[in-house]
Amino acid sequence: MDFDSNWGMLGHEWAVDLLRGHLANGRMRHAYLITGPQGVGRQTLALRMTQGLNCPQPPNPGTPCQTCHTCQRIERMQHPDLAVVAAEEVGGTLKVDQVRELQRGISLAPYEAPFKIALFLRFEEANPNAANALLKTLEEPPPQVVLFLTAQDTETLLPTIVSRCEVIRLRALPLEEVSQGMQTMWGIPDDEARLLAHLSNGRPGYAHWLSQNAAYREQRATWLDDHQRLLSENRTERFQYAEKLAKDRAGFFQVLQTWLSLWRDVLLKVSGSQTPITNLDYENEIDRLAKIIPLERAREMASNLELTKSRLERYTNARLTAEVLLLNLPFIP
Repeated sequence: MDFDSNWGMLGHEWAVDLLRGHLANGRMRHAYLITGPQGVGRQTLALRMTQGLNCPQPPNPGTPCQTCHTCQRIERMQHPDLAVVAAEEVGGTLKVDQVRELQRGISLAPYEAPFKIALFLRFEEANPNAANALLKTLEEPPPQVVLFLTAQDTETLLPTIVSRCEVIRLRALPLEEVSQGMQTMWGIPDDEARLLAHLSNGRPGYAHWLSQNAAYREQRATWLDDHQRLLSENRTERFQYAEKLAKDRAGFFQVLQTWLSLWRDVLLKVSGSQTPITNLDYENEIDRLAKIIPLERAREMASNLELTKSRLERYTNARLTAEVLLLNLPFIP
């Protein structure tokens, strides 16, 4: 893969080619909706397109240089003609006041670039009022303004929003492509790149984030080690751990995500699936559990973890929720 000709992106060549053609031929749409799982490259693709629109010295038609002052500020999302709108935190709510403030800003002419860009991140988090407020802008976009929306999928959005955008659907990449790309682009060693490809489930943006966040990877290992230990612990130890989980709701949610990925791997192994597992570095533990846990019990554990996540999102009692989950963990001496 020639990463330079692919806007410096790992994968999604078809999307880059499509957007490069729009730039080179002056066939820009007024709004683009980029969908796909978080970490797949939605934001990066939108920023590369923004660079392509506003780069003052593109080396080729439709190709931003990515090195000039304009491109660098766009990369950092610090350009005066780039407005980024998102909920305050992942899983939060994008509010109507944020959309209205953005609308006031884009009604003015660009400060220094040819185009003003509005980038809405995780638009599935927009509340109904915010989504409806954006409709007017999508129907009658100001001149010299291009909008980018990112979202998990189109199903969670208003059909009227989707119909007014050029939809670009990004999907996870083959694990080997992510692994090879990380070695080539970022110089990550083979074994580490392979692990990160599996942990990211083929999402290059998330794989790159993991490579830059050793502290999170260490925390993940701690959570998985805790899980392994708790399987052989008595009720008292489990209740103490539940108390610890309940003190940090956000951390509790991350623990659930991590344990759920482990039990999904166990389920894959027990069922004989050829789908690659996620937690490649815990394959021995996954194999151990797969040998002693029946298929229905593995499926039950995955369902329990999904249910616990749902309860936590609904702000049920965190302590009680944690205790119920840990009591339902199998006991394996």
